[in-house]
Amino acid sequence: MTETPPVPTARLQGRRIVVTGGARGIGASIASRFAAEGADVAILDLLEEPGRATAATIGGRFFRVDLSDEADTRTVLTEAIDSLGGIDVLVNNAGILRFAPLLEITVDDWDAMFRINTRAMLVTTQVAAKRMIDQRLAGSTAPGKIINMASMGGKTGGAGQAHYAASKAAVISLTRVTALELGPEAITANCICPGYVLTEMGAATRTEADVAEWSSYSPLGRLAQPEDVAGVAAFLASSDADYLTGQAINVTGGMIMH
Repeated sequence: MTETPPVPTARLQGRRIVVTGGARGIGASIASRFAAEGADVAILDLLEEPGRATAATIGGRFFRVDLSDEADTRTVLTEAIDSLGGIDVLVNNAGILRFAPLLEITVDDWDAMFRINTRAMLVTTQVAAKRMIDQRLAGSTAPGKIINMASMGGKTGGAGQAHYAASKAAVISLTRVTALELGPEAITANCICPGYVLTEMGAATRTEADVAEWSSYSPLGRLAQPEDVAGVAAFLASSDADYLTGQAINVTGGMIMH
């Protein structure tokens, strides 16, 4: 992990933010960047030990949740929002990635991927957006923001990842519909589509040759660090992005350019 660049301003000062999947990797980097910019951050994750460690490091809060369980998701997210005293930004970052040939993917494989990568986002969005609307009705003038983590795979697909790519394409569509339906409630919705990101999750299986090959796909000649994604998330969470909604933003180093 590279050193986090200096934060120029505290543009998220006082923002109440929930980050799912914030225990490690991209989610932890996002939570850290938000806290550095002044936000009050709650991390939701199934991984308790790293989740508590990350929360302690950034001065945030940790809540253990099983996002594959609808009831647990609704209950724990509500607890987190209550702990923060409300919610201004929801970051749906949690997700899983598994590979399998198209002809070998089982229905259980497919359902498990969608349960975490897509269905959980619907549930958390419903809970958070209803609270954002209540806050607006109570007089809040701060816009609500929903940031979903999609993937380059959701736009381009990839061999061996039909269920993953389909789930992330669904995230892009869910984001657009969220933007359309919740825009009148002063809630924006955007998603981030990272390419190859050097997280600890894949460190055990990727080789130097893999990194060199993948890096050659980018005009910049390198792969993303988690901080590259966190910077875009911080922008979307800030007032700088108040007029941006329904977008699927590539963070791919130019591997795809649309």
